[in-house]
Amino acid sequence: MTATEPAAQQGTVPALLGHYHHLGITVTDVVASEVWYSEVFGMQRAFVEQHPAGGYAVVLQRPGTGLFLGLDHHDGNPGEPFDERRTGLDHFSFAVGSRAELDDWVAHLDRLGLPHSGIKEPDLPFPCALIVLRDPDGVQIEITWT
Repeated sequence: MTATEPAAQQGTVPALLGHYHHLGITVTDVVASEVWYSEVFGMQRAFVEQHPAGGYAVVLQRPGTGLFLGLDHHDGNPGEPFDERRTGLDHFSFAVGSRAELDDWVAHLDRLGLPHSGIKEPDLPFPCALIVLRDPDGVQIEITWT
C-alpha cells in the first residue's frame, strides 16, 4: 500500500457496522453537562467509569437507542474552553428520521430557551436539513436529517 492508494481500495479494511458505538467528550463541569444533555437530548446516566490515569466519565444513554455519550473529567485538564480550531473534535451530529422532526427539535429547543441556528437546508456537500447548537462548553452539535 502506498500513501496514494487507500487500504479500502485494496480490500484490506475490516468491516464496521456503520454507526458509532459511543462518543466521549471532555467537559469542564460534568454535573452541568449531565443536566444539559439530559434536558436537551433526553439522555440518562448509564454508569460512571473511572479513568486509570485519574478522572472519570459519566456515561449517558438515550433510552431505547444504542446511543452512548461519555462526559469525561480528566484530572490534568486545565479547563480551557472548547475551540474547534484546535486539533481534536470539530463537532458532532445526531441524526433524525424525517425533516418534520427538525420542526419538533426547534420547538423543543425554543421551550428550553436554548440558542440555535434554526433549520438550515444546504445543498452542499449534500442535500440535508440541520439545526446547529452548542453545549455548555461550546461544542458544536448538529441535529441532521438527510
